[in-house]
Amino acid sequence: MTAPKTRVAKSAPPKIGFVSLGCPKALVDSERIITKLRSEGYELSASYEGADAVVVNTCGFLNSAKEESLEAIGEALAENGKVIVTGCLGVEAGRILDRYPDVLAITGPQQYEAVVAEVHKAVPRPHDPYLDLVPPQGFKLTPRHYAYLKISEGCNNACSFCIIPQLRGRLQSRQLSDVMREAERLVAAGVQELLVISQDTSAYGLDIGYAKSEWRGEQREARFIDLSEALGALGVWVRLHYVYPYPHVDKVLPLMADGRVLPYLDIPFQHASPSVLKSMRRPAHQEKTLQRIQRWREICPDLAIRSTFIVGFPGETEQDFALLLDWLSEARLNRVGCFKYENVDGAAANALGSHVADEVKAERYARLMEHQQQISTGLLAARIGQTIEIIVDEVDEEGAIARSSWDAPEIDGNVYLNGELSLSPGDRLKVVIEHADEYDLWGRREQATY
Repeated sequence: MTAPKTRVAKSAPPKIGFVSLGCPKALVDSERIITKLRSEGYELSASYEGADAVVVNTCGFLNSAKEESLEAIGEALAENGKVIVTGCLGVEAGRILDRYPDVLAITGPQQYEAVVAEVHKAVPRPHDPYLDLVPPQGFKLTPRHYAYLKISEGCNNACSFCIIPQLRGRLQSRQLSDVMREAERLVAAGVQELLVISQDTSAYGLDIGYAKSEWRGEQREARFIDLSEALGALGVWVRLHYVYPYPHVDKVLPLMADGRVLPYLDIPFQHASPSVLKSMRRPAHQEKTLQRIQRWREICPDLAIRSTFIVGFPGETEQDFALLLDWLSEARLNRVGCFKYENVDGAAANALGSHVADEVKAERYARLMEHQQQISTGLLAARIGQTIEIIVDEVDEEGAIARSSWDAPEIDGNVYLNGELSLSPGDRLKVVIEHADEYDLWGRREQATY
């Protein structure tokens, strides 16, 4: 008899820990790196201890975000010891190395192949095509039912408080056909909501001369309106983020009124005072902006507008701030975020005079948020009795936690359905609103999911 063959056990595939910080655009970068690593047979580790190396995707915009990134690097080094740094803070390699000289490698934003190459050096692994399978949509760090869809990189604007063009370069738009193929793969995988992101969504296609590409047998231009129309044909929620209020944005409002695109615009107005906006190098005709907001609401009465504002910008006077509050009272925006100004290394605003004291920034921040809270309370109270469509994000022991078409994940409000335990994330259904507070709604189911 021949002796039985000894089975040689395959070594376990190496595991990579991953820390992703910063904005949704950085999250998409992380998803692309993870997809590439998984296609090569690496696995993700849920802990530092179980990882053969750790990748930290950093944020490098605000100084507070930089410090958070540095702390994350330090924690990964302490817990694991083998750390590769990427992302926006990677452009300041000297700053990282001054504090943590033992990091294995540092790369900048969007340098996907460079990150993967450094992982190869730290933790080599031969590719096994029979084991290493990647889903067509790639790997996502968001829940299954929604996904960020990045349509471009970089930015052509020169806002004085921002260094994004230095970090990520000038505008680099993707071909419309490329964006749509990715969107179709995501929808086929079960995604119910596409969140369109970039640095300047409404500038999409400008850098490539609105080049035509083929999708579904038709030549389509890489324009904001053309992309919105194409995405609106997929039958899922489409939410537009980081839209600058250029005149051609008006063309998308009929799509919102018709239900093809969500009635939601995320527009970073930043301020209302003409003098502050001029110092920011932003459009300074906010009275015209109010007129356009009014016109948008006439076209799409259900429109929700989200925006962010900066208080305490260098030179901001009490009169400037009062003008901002008055503008908010008139604009009645649905969702508002606020930041206290802080210097960003390399930003032109650092050199401006008349910097505002920290205590004044804090006081203005509190006043603005209280002012907006009153506006939000009134707007949400008007929803009581209405029937709206929602999408479920999670279900806990108390019921379903969902969002309306007017709410983006993680930054806006929720719709709570107490006692609804049979629903699942991604379910879309109609509910009747019964209660509201400053930021959230409560409702009851009107009809079954679809």
